[in-house]
Amino acid sequence: MFLGLDLGTSSLKAILINSDDRVVAQSSVNLSSQSPQPAWSEQDPEDWWAACQQAILALSADMRREVRGIGLSGQMHGAVLLDAADQVLRPAILWNDSRSAAECAELERRAPRVRLISGNLPMPGFTAPKLLWVARYEPQVFRSTRTVLLPKDYLRLRLTGTKVSDMSDASGTLWLDVGQRAWSDELLGACDLQQSNMPLLVEGTEASGTLRPDIARMLGLPAAVVAGGGGDNAASAVGMGIVDAGRAFVSLGTSGVLFVATEALRPAPDQAAHAFCHALPDRWHQMSVMLTASSALDWAVRLLGFQDAHAALDDAAMRGPRDDTPLFLPYLSGERTPHNDPSARGVFFGMTGATTRADLVIAVLEGVALAFADGLSTLIQAGGRVGSLTAVGGGTRHTLWLDYLAAALGRSLLLRAGGDVGAALGAARLGRMAVTHEPAGLVCTQPAITAEVAPRPDIQEHLRCRQPQFIELYTHLKPAFRRFSA
Repeated sequence: MFLGLDLGTSSLKAILINSDDRVVAQSSVNLSSQSPQPAWSEQDPEDWWAACQQAILALSADMRREVRGIGLSGQMHGAVLLDAADQVLRPAILWNDSRSAAECAELERRAPRVRLISGNLPMPGFTAPKLLWVARYEPQVFRSTRTVLLPKDYLRLRLTGTKVSDMSDASGTLWLDVGQRAWSDELLGACDLQQSNMPLLVEGTEASGTLRPDIARMLGLPAAVVAGGGGDNAASAVGMGIVDAGRAFVSLGTSGVLFVATEALRPAPDQAAHAFCHALPDRWHQMSVMLTASSALDWAVRLLGFQDAHAALDDAAMRGPRDDTPLFLPYLSGERTPHNDPSARGVFFGMTGATTRADLVIAVLEGVALAFADGLSTLIQAGGRVGSLTAVGGGTRHTLWLDYLAAALGRSLLLRAGGDVGAALGAARLGRMAVTHEPAGLVCTQPAITAEVAPRPDIQEHLRCRQPQFIELYTHLKPAFRRFSA
């Protein structure tokens, strides 16, 4: 057996695959985030560790005893600050926290070559601006910081006692020379840090350590090898076989991602596209990232009083695309690609006294789909070759949403076995390769297609007319967003 652990924002998933690459068991433990101030998003790393233990122990004891390798995947960019005794100094600042917008400009002032070295545009979600914020507003915490870890790597520390990260997750810190796959002294120095504050780096397929004996006994596991693993999207790509140049997927999770594998580093910071290392050696990828995707529907469900998302979508399915549907800007947490605008906010525009709950649900589906279309345009402008798309993430359970997404992107969406646990599956595959040393081409195959969602012509034509209005609305409101958040 091989165990995959995926530390998401809303849950921690654990799956077991056997030597035939079949998922034989899985479990999930919910997580919650805190927002002590507007635009802040934090979690307690101790909650991750508790969820990790709970998720593993929920799996069959007999199967756990057969685990040979473990892979880790997780939400990227989060800042876990440890003191000299490896104790957590403050809650982890998460990827969707936008408090450090001013620090992005400060980082570019301190490190004028940051875009060239990191391959990316400094954004508040990345890790480096978070540390500049801590240094400015919590100087005692910063002075006490001896190690900075990413979320999944904190779990690694608890499991193995080692401080290690992988290339794909480290790419999202703004401290990695992404082309050279090594920490950059220049970028670390700009944040008053050095390599001794960073974890060691390994490839996602390499061993990073083994389970501590006491932890193995507690969890009913052997002294299994723990692989380097990967950031959540790179791990999803491994799980869905998106490893060769040109293959791509769309992730409809808490955030929204369009991911395309590349054979070399192809940075496009001026387009606010991400260029990161893949979780596999000598491979890279491009991404467009939107901060609010399925979480927008979850928000609307709560706001509008539906029992759950299925009830909301059943209500919305009774009405088709209509010109009087309000426009929705899904920027509830600001936005990355293509706007890099932490001050952007969510907006319903065009409501009347006749607007219904179903109208607003459809507006949310349209708004998220149109934002994905913005991201696809950005990737194409950045040289990405994007054909059909594998669809992953919790949002893929909703057929109506897939209809709108396929129509907005103008491409068929392929659903594959294991797509709802893609990152955990990829993590388990990385755990396997760390033990068996099999080539990626043998392990990272594409799972069977379970369904294909082609663009519906009626929705496609409707969204083609709506796209300019969607872009124009953001453009007109952008100055107001900045005044509002000042």
